Amino acid sequence: MRILLLPISLLYHIVLTIRHKLYDWHILKATGFEKSVICVGNLNLGGTGKTPHTEYLIRLLENNYRVATLSRGYGRKTKGFQLADETSTYEDLGDEPLQYFTKFHDIQVAVDEDRVDGVRKLICSPNHAEVILLDDAFQHRSIKAGLNILLTEYGHLYCDDFLIPAGTLRDVRSAAKRADIIVVSKAPRDLNESEKQRIIGKLKPSKSQKVFFSYLEYHALEPLNDKAKTIAAEMIDSVLAFCGIAHPEPFVEALKKQFKNVDFLRFADHHAFTKEDISSILDRFANLDDDKKIIVTTEKDAARLTKSPYLCQFEDAPLYDLPVGVRFHEEEKFNEEILSYVRKNSYDRWLH
Repeated sequence: MRILLLPISLLYHIVLTIRHKLYDWHILKATGFEKSVICVGNLNLGGTGKTPHTEYLIRLLENNYRVATLSRGYGRKTKGFQLADETSTYEDLGDEPLQYFTKFHDIQVAVDEDRVDGVRKLICSPNHAEVILLDDAFQHRSIKAGLNILLTEYGHLYCDDFLIPAGTLRDVRSAAKRADIIVVSKAPRDLNESEKQRIIGKLKPSKSQKVFFSYLEYHALEPLNDKAKTIAAEMIDSVLAFCGIAHPEPFVEALKKQFKNVDFLRFADHHAFTKEDISSILDRFANLDDDKKIIVTTEKDAARLTKSPYLCQFEDAPLYDLPVGVRFHEEEKFNEEILSYVRKNSYDRWLH
């Protein structure tokens, strides 16, 4: 099937290459900003871990700088620029921005399909954002980030993939040359140096590009309803897990390490849950042959359920989410790359 789809991918490759050349030759305009603008993106359709890596940057920067995130807001029903507030829902922002706003109270969270317009509005906002994190904007050449971070999954490197529809790449491999930092995400925690060098050899970074390796780190379950607060999750034997994310395998494997029995129900990426979906989940949960059982989902899926009319359906079933973060193999070096860029950018603006 992949071979049959390659001609379509070739045509797409030609279109994308022409588009990139028009930007490289300055025929199409790319807008830059004096503020620190950091882009976190990938070449694939999804699943590389952009959300936990963006959260990592928020934690690194939020205590010393006024941080804002800007996303397109996939799945939202609004249009144009939207700044998150206490009344915002998944339908207003999309799941990832709502997750940022729920977890981080000292940053601005905004969505706008026009990234240039969104950055301008954040710069002119009363809080005057000093650092703007662009979530999933690597392919948006109309905005020129000061620092580009490109993610590629350890088990699914962009250099081994093809353009859609033959593969899962949404941009040409050569676009990786625009990255300042390449992060190989979801790598093993105990990755050895020889394996790192093998991966770097496949990626073939330029002399100016830095390559780092990160791994997922799951945290303790968080109760999402009152029923869950009455149960000690560590005493549970069976779990019904459900999620709508691109690559759920690490989520399921993390649960299998904690619990004896894990049943799994999968939905499409960014799936908007319906009343019927929740009924199906609860029916599956009721059929688990165990008295000690709970339901677990991801933080991103929990964001789509927050403030929805369907969360109350779980009233009699203990519902949790499983928080996930990232760690870096060379954490101090990675942190210094980010902080050095932000400090230098702030200092250069002060000089002028």
